[in-house]
Amino acid sequence: MNRSILHLDLDTFFVSVERLLDSRLRGKPILVGGTGDRGVVSTASYEARYFGAHSGMPMKMARQLCPEAIVIRGNAGTYTKYSKMITEILKERVPLLEKASVDEFYVDLTGLDKFFGCYKFATELRQTIIRETGLPISFGMSINKTVAKVATGEAKPNNQIKIDYGYEKSFLAPLSIKKIPMVGNKTFQALCNLGIKRVRKVQEMPMDMMESVFGKHGVMIWKKANAIDNTQLVEYHERKSISNERTFGKDTTDIYKLKTVLKAMTEQLAYQLRNGNKLTSCITVKIRYSDFNTYSKQMKIPYTSIDHVLIPKVMEMFDNLYNRRMLIRLVGVRFSALVEGSYQMNLFEDSQQTADLYGAMDVIRNKYGSRSVLRASTMGARTIGGMMNPFNGEPPIVLAHRHA
Repeated sequence: MNRSILHLDLDTFFVSVERLLDSRLRGKPILVGGTGDRGVVSTASYEARYFGAHSGMPMKMARQLCPEAIVIRGNAGTYTKYSKMITEILKERVPLLEKASVDEFYVDLTGLDKFFGCYKFATELRQTIIRETGLPISFGMSINKTVAKVATGEAKPNNQIKIDYGYEKSFLAPLSIKKIPMVGNKTFQALCNLGIKRVRKVQEMPMDMMESVFGKHGVMIWKKANAIDNTQLVEYHERKSISNERTFGKDTTDIYKLKTVLKAMTEQLAYQLRNGNKLTSCITVKIRYSDFNTYSKQMKIPYTSIDHVLIPKVMEMFDNLYNRRMLIRLVGVRFSALVEGSYQMNLFEDSQQTADLYGAMDVIRNKYGSRSVLRASTMGARTIGGMMNPFNGEPPIVLAHRHA
């Protein structure tokens, strides 16, 4: 039986979410990512790509190429929310799902043709995602992951394509060799130096020749160019950890700034835990100094998802960890050992008023964004992990509370 592998990819995901939240951004060049000197483009809209901007490019260079672009820091929590929506739609409808990234999925539909028709099913699945989320998504379908992924790239933007059995090599042949997964910029340049720019050229070469030049990597490229890929899907499971990091535009020893950012990270991660009905029992705090030496500490705690329990623990770990008294480049927080569950009040410390307060805060965040309600102590952290909520022009609600 021939395999039927579906690859789905959300088109310019971060940009599409921002446009969903603010329709005024439609049709305009958008850059989402860090805005400092060390900032990197996470996603560039097609309008910005026309000028040469692309993901992974330094934001400073992208702005020079496209000075008209609107730059948005973005909001990791919001993007995670929409990614989770699509994941849930897929989990409910497909037999085997692999979540390759926040905006990329593989589905194994092998055998479905007996009952429904794989392409028809995939088409209806894509329309369901578009209808229920409002986000554009493309897909490619073929006998394996490599051809399906390349096909998705050819289908974009917001379209779909199926490569019929037996036509995989002829589909790949005229394409740039750079479109083959695993061919990065350095490998592409090396191939170009050998006069190899199209997939067809690799298809015509003996595998031994690719191996002699590029080793095992060359064998894998040759196989993918010839549509040979027996890789199985890695079934999706719920994540067991969440984390956030912040690389500062300028290395710092400002303790107030460092602690404010760590508190804000913890607050946002705790909200994500509650929003996903998760509890954590393990906290990790990370510091990277200006000499790139990185240190971390880990602590086991009773299961929780509440800010006023987690923040003091993070502060305690930071105080124990920061002992070199030199400039810091990066700080990070990670919650792991996650389990399903809701926070249970401590009968001796918490009150119903506290539980109601957290519930009200999360309702507002779900509606207006994860940074729409803040502790007063985290107001100084305007960016969290390079991401920021634009608030749609509205200022955040500041929480002044005894646990802040």
